[in-house]
Amino acid sequence: MDGNDTPKSGKCPVMHGGMTNTQDSVTSWWPKTLNLDILHQHDAKTSPYGSDFSYRDEVSKLDFDALKKDIHDLVTDSQDWWPADWGSYSGLFIRLAWHSAGSYRLADGRGGGGSGNIRFAPLNSWPDNANLDKARRLLWPIKKKYGNKISWADLIILAGNAAYEVAGLETFGFGFGREDIWAPEKDTYWGSEKEWLTDNEARYPSKEDRDSLENPLAAVVMGLIYVNPEGVNGKPDPAMTAKDVRETFKRMAMNDEETAALTAGGHTLGKCHGNGDAGALGGEPEAGELENMGLGWMNPNKSGNGRYTITGGPEGAWTTNPTKWDGGYFDMLLDHEWETTKSPAGAWQWKPVDIAEDEMPVDVEDPSIRTMPMMTDADMAMKVDPIYREYMEKFRADHAYFSRTFARAWFKLTHRDMGPKARYVGPDVPSEDLIWQDPVPTGSTSYDVDAVKAKIAASDLSIADMVSTAWDSARTYRGSDKRGGANGARIRLAPQKDWAGNEPERLARVLSVLEPIASEAGASIADVIVLAGNVGVEKAALAAGHQVTVPFAPGRGDASDEMTDAESFEPLEPLADGFRNWVKDSYVVTAEEMMLDRAQLMGLTAPEMTVLVGGMRAMGTNHAGTSHGVFTDRAGQLTTDYFVNLTDMRNLWKVTDDEEIYEIRDRQTNEVKWTATRADLVFGSNSILRAYAEVYAQDDAPEKFVKDFVAAWTKVMNADRFDLAA
Repeated sequence: MDGNDTPKSGKCPVMHGGMTNTQDSVTSWWPKTLNLDILHQHDAKTSPYGSDFSYRDEVSKLDFDALKKDIHDLVTDSQDWWPADWGSYSGLFIRLAWHSAGSYRLADGRGGGGSGNIRFAPLNSWPDNANLDKARRLLWPIKKKYGNKISWADLIILAGNAAYEVAGLETFGFGFGREDIWAPEKDTYWGSEKEWLTDNEARYPSKEDRDSLENPLAAVVMGLIYVNPEGVNGKPDPAMTAKDVRETFKRMAMNDEETAALTAGGHTLGKCHGNGDAGALGGEPEAGELENMGLGWMNPNKSGNGRYTITGGPEGAWTTNPTKWDGGYFDMLLDHEWETTKSPAGAWQWKPVDIAEDEMPVDVEDPSIRTMPMMTDADMAMKVDPIYREYMEKFRADHAYFSRTFARAWFKLTHRDMGPKARYVGPDVPSEDLIWQDPVPTGSTSYDVDAVKAKIAASDLSIADMVSTAWDSARTYRGSDKRGGANGARIRLAPQKDWAGNEPERLARVLSVLEPIASEAGASIADVIVLAGNVGVEKAALAAGHQVTVPFAPGRGDASDEMTDAESFEPLEPLADGFRNWVKDSYVVTAEEMMLDRAQLMGLTAPEMTVLVGGMRAMGTNHAGTSHGVFTDRAGQLTTDYFVNLTDMRNLWKVTDDEEIYEIRDRQTNEVKWTATRADLVFGSNSILRAYAEVYAQDDAPEKFVKDFVAAWTKVMNADRFDLAA
């Protein structure tokens, strides 16, 4: 190559698009393709830690007192690069913790602060989270100091706790144990909007009916954590906003008193920052230039911080002393008449009609200057809604009661998605068992497991009876908020015993056999239900020529009705179960999409989902005993027949008049051999799932199939056994 052969300066040496997400590009070309990414989003390759790293082990080594002191000190250690309002970061750290935890919703258990997800898109760049990137950077020196002994998820919530303690609140407690993720979560549906803060009619089929908000959403619009502070669709109307507040917080598992306490307690400290044109701000972190080093909302407005801090929206503090835990919020809200006005950022807010100068908060930089307080439309809702107003008056009359109520509600807000108390670590874990923690007593481990298995095996229960009941008991587990699962045997309690997916008549019949066995042996019903499923799997494997012992760890307990908040368990009801080939009703989403969602909540990978479906079909465990997808003439045996016949090119697949049901016909004779559902065909039509199905259809697969099925089955049965991981 001579000197004239140098590359042209304008030619890029990198293939454009070669480093983009392959699945995203596939689905953009073929939108109907089932996207399996959510089953592998937290692959071990994303973590900087090795497979032997245990955060629970590391955090238990932490000097908890030293860490708390460092955070307490930081709250009042104002930094030049991002000065604290009134010399205190209380409001900022509370907002960081609140917005991290507050994305939780009860419907699917997703969101929340349990994984440090606020570090990543889209949450790190939501308009409602403006400038919380600065709060995380302020915490970086502490994270750097304590390293792997403290997760970002724990540190963010702990900072909020510390902020309240510095202000004077006695908090209810704190549990460490949240583990960080290392990439954005793609499984969480935040809404269908293509723009931030736009009125989305799809979220509300009826705008007047505010509880028509689309499930599983809790926030009123894309980009907000809760409700619009300016009012419904940006128009001040406290009575209407109260409806949004009530519905949103209900979907976060909060009642009216907890909602009122959280609103008042959250607005007792700190301020809103709408002192300028929010349109002048630079892009959010994900849209920032390289030189911004991950920070967003760069501010050209005078100093860009202090009194000139801009996040957009309202401007001002709620109370006279916004760095102190006191009752000033109630005095300000209830003792004044209020009128609408607009912030310098152009947002609707409320100001007192008349106020004495000494009741005004001082400027964040200059204490000789007094500034006008404000209320959002959500605050005014606390005054005009009769139920919320009653709580406001009650809290003002008894500050100690308010402090206790708020502290407990704050603890619930910041710990709800952590699951059972068994996952909590540290010296400040409250001893009290709270009903929203779904408490389960410790079960016995001293009974004769083999004797119990023998009695189950000798009963008249079928393999399908045993396997289906154990599966139904365990499938409620949600890795999103660590709720549900077989531990506690809540399948025998309301509301689960009456769920259509659990086949109440069959369930009652099976329990009538298993409960006496459990009682006689001194075992929990929860253990015996799982043991029965294991016995069924072992019997099915033996019938197929494989001698296996399914691993079992005793110690599950039996919850009681008193330990169970039945209403909060209603969102856990399965509306479909692809593993048992059942859909409760007709839905907009397909059966295979609902199966994928269930698999992700249960923590399964695509290969695990595949092997479980094939095994469950072979054992004849379909809901109500339907034959759809049971591609075998030896149902009840743990064979690979499902995959063999699924991939057999001698078969022809045709849709029936019922578009959800398909016929499998012999190509030669046109004879109908089997029927199937969408949840079956997807394992042959989707290229990724077919690749897994072909592994198990091979002639050398039977032994591997049984081994893999037992491993995946055991994973499901033990998903909620946090005591085993301790």
